[in-house]
Amino acid sequence: MTSTPVAPQLARRGFLALAGGAALGLAGCAPPPSQATHSAPAKALSTAPPPPGTSLSVAVRTARIQLAESGLGKELPFTVSEWPNLSAGPDIIQGFRAQAIDLATNAGIPPIQAHAIGVKARIVAVQLRRKPTYVFATAPGSSLARVEDFRGRKVAFSQGQAQGVVVLRALKKAGIPYDDVRLVALPSTQFLTALQSGQVDVAPLGEPTLTKYLDQYRKDGARDVRTDVVDLLTVLWAPTEVLDDPAKAAAVRSFVPLWARGSVWAWEHSDRWIDAYYVKDQGVDREDGRRIVTSLNKPYFPARWDEAIAWEQETADLLAEGGFVPRFDVSTLFDRRFEGLAAQAVAAPYREGS
Repeated sequence: MTSTPVAPQLARRGFLALAGGAALGLAGCAPPPSQATHSAPAKALSTAPPPPGTSLSVAVRTARIQLAESGLGKELPFTVSEWPNLSAGPDIIQGFRAQAIDLATNAGIPPIQAHAIGVKARIVAVQLRRKPTYVFATAPGSSLARVEDFRGRKVAFSQGQAQGVVVLRALKKAGIPYDDVRLVALPSTQFLTALQSGQVDVAPLGEPTLTKYLDQYRKDGARDVRTDVVDLLTVLWAPTEVLDDPAKAAAVRSFVPLWARGSVWAWEHSDRWIDAYYVKDQGVDREDGRRIVTSLNKPYFPARWDEAIAWEQETADLLAEGGFVPRFDVSTLFDRRFEGLAAQAVAAPYREGS
């Protein structure tokens, strides 16, 4: 894919990365808020188990491994028809649109982007992260050492993913207007290639990608530029048509506590998690796996979503200020019938700590 730096005021609304070669949105295609509003589900959430034969396609790779390793998967009262190996926001949105994914996990920004292009979906569980998740990595040979050095440089940017909002928040905190950098529209899956080739000067990377990249290119002058910008939310979300189906909604309701318990299991059994996920699944060595896990956030599931909604509104407003999405009330993204289910499933230190 050839990337073009985003010119100032160049129809940012609809400026979506391409997912798997399929454009989720084109400049000028975002519907006005009135066309993309999400009406609250009318039906109360049943506490009964899902009926026999219920199945979901669940795009939560970490949960698949956690449930298998911990044995929690035996408690699933429905069939997982598929565990799609997809995680990038644009890919998930496309999966929702194609009715190929029933439930997924992402950061807070993909639901905002989905709303902007008329894909109706809702958040059913929230995990808060108090420490930065992404670190800026520079291209080999770059002289960049701090965010203030980004002026005039090419910065990898994916509007529909967490990395995009990390870029916007970091620039705002450094007092750099969007027009003072060259935002290069790319899906995060292409950030590494763009850094390696010099297509961009800097890109936000998460683990274990950051470790793999710096291990290979630090000797060539690549470096990390750390900030205190926090990407607060990890969410479970699902298309509204899934949540409006009583059987599937019951399956989602039963999955939320297991998702939370799986995250806690991984935190409390870090050696097994490092081996199962970072070493066997992600291909990093155990030493790097231990360092990555040490840098991660303790899982925290709030009983109330007020803080999450406020952060999501701030994020949506930030995107609207840049002309990327229309303004709207993000509370419509949260299905509060599910509020508290994750917190109720874990011990107090994972509800009340940070």
